Amino acid sequence: MRPNPLILGGTTEATLLCKALDQAGLKGTISLAGRVARPIRHPLAQRVGGFGGVEGLARYLIDNKITHLIDATHPFAARMSLNAVQASKAANIPLIALTRAPWRAQEGDNWITVPDIASAVSALDIPRERIMLAVGRMHLQEFAPNPQHFYLLRLVDVPDAPLPFADHVMVTDRGPFTLDGDLDLMRTHGITRVVSKNSGGTGAQAKLLAARKLRLPVVMIDRPALPPRHEAIDVSTVMAWMGHGSTDRGV
Repeated sequence: MRPNPLILGGTTEATLLCKALDQAGLKGTISLAGRVARPIRHPLAQRVGGFGGVEGLARYLIDNKITHLIDATHPFAARMSLNAVQASKAANIPLIALTRAPWRAQEGDNWITVPDIASAVSALDIPRERIMLAVGRMHLQEFAPNPQHFYLLRLVDVPDAPLPFADHVMVTDRGPFTLDGDLDLMRTHGITRVVSKNSGGTGAQAKLLAARKLRLPVVMIDRPALPPRHEAIDVSTVMAWMGHGSTDRGV
């Protein structure tokens, strides 16, 4: 039986998987949360919006005869990933997470590792600095308790709500980013500290390489804990898991 996968997307990895499926002549559906105003176009069928929790996702898997569930959401999309684990069990559909290996501190890094967003907010309870706040627009309001800083914000979309920072600069851009570009950005704005989620991958790693080169401290936010699940860090592993290995077209 040919696979009919559902990909929970929104990441570069999800886009690469969609291309691999299309090149292999396979069908499937990618689901996006709808938080980005200009999502990347994909060659597979696309749906936007939530499922209505675990029960809604399980019902969708069964009603649409989904054969494989691939969680390719952001490593910090904890609620969706937890729902995927529970829904796959409820619907008896196999699940794999296409994720990224987390970043690890290297020689020359000055990381302050914290377990969550709230701890990152507490870590900024210090005298005024110039902060590159790389946590995504969904978490910006949580940093309101520290209005003393200058904040450099790089976002895919302009936030809907007013920002809680009196002194800030917002740059709208989409990765992947480069070391030279991030060095220039940090130097231009006189950045003294970086706050980042440990998203992993290469698309947003440039800010960490730049921070290392400039000897800047980094507040690194650990990933949320999730139940045990089958994981892969490359598209070829997911394709093999679905019973489709490499092809002569480079998949």
